[in-house]
Amino acid sequence: MLNQIQEAADYIRKKMNHAPQTAIVLGSGLGDFAQNIQGPIEIRYEDIPHFKQTSVTGHAGKIILGKINGHSVIVQQGRLHMYEGHDITDVVLPVRTFKLLGVENLILTNASGGINSQYKPGDLICIKDHINMTGKNPLIGKNIDEIGPRFPDMSEVYNKELLHQLETAFKKIGLNFQTGIYCSVLGPSYETPAEVRMFKTLGADMVGMSTVPEAIAAHHCGLRVAGIACITNLASGISLEVLKHEDVKDEANKVKDKFSNLLLETISLLQS
Repeated sequence: MLNQIQEAADYIRKKMNHAPQTAIVLGSGLGDFAQNIQGPIEIRYEDIPHFKQTSVTGHAGKIILGKINGHSVIVQQGRLHMYEGHDITDVVLPVRTFKLLGVENLILTNASGGINSQYKPGDLICIKDHINMTGKNPLIGKNIDEIGPRFPDMSEVYNKELLHQLETAFKKIGLNFQTGIYCSVLGPSYETPAEVRMFKTLGADMVGMSTVPEAIAAHHCGLRVAGIACITNLASGISLEVLKHEDVKDEANKVKDKFSNLLLETISLLQS
């Protein structure tokens, strides 16, 4: 695994002009943010050693290197999911590769179903903690000692300093700052109303099919992690509407401007 990560990083390193400081993973329907990158260098997953291809609509399947307001970034436009049939180690391979490229900060974004009654479609919620209901963990197997410890502490996966900077960014652009606990499930079927009631009882505010594997792997290898969930629908049983992936993408598209403004302001704060 370490050899695979190194080979992927070596390939990307030959293409880049600057070592990236911050990595951003763009979730379903949020890929348009990549248009903000200055001097973009695009690399398709299929060209990077050991990267797998995504099969989900709304996930372009490429990384983009460049700068945003002078801050060097690497953007993952589309992620891999375990429900596509990918092994969890393949899902987190990009994150581990970013670490070897010199990345210090990782901003994970996703489209989520809202469980918290205070949320409504279109809200952007900062993840303060998570519940892993996938039954999977990217650290299972032989530990990569060169990357991180065998038994990493998980009491602060989502970095408090980054969360504070996100709060500042929310307020600067006039958005309501809210935080919540994200519950990750395997998918690809949406949750049943009974499952959503269980997640709510456990303390979850939103639910989705990504983010947690990457957050665990990133925290394990020492990256500062932040998470932003776009509430694209109310979870099953809370809303009587039939859930469809097309509607998730449509709702994410409606908030793309405020989502982009939020990330741009956050990156400016990281730069200062």
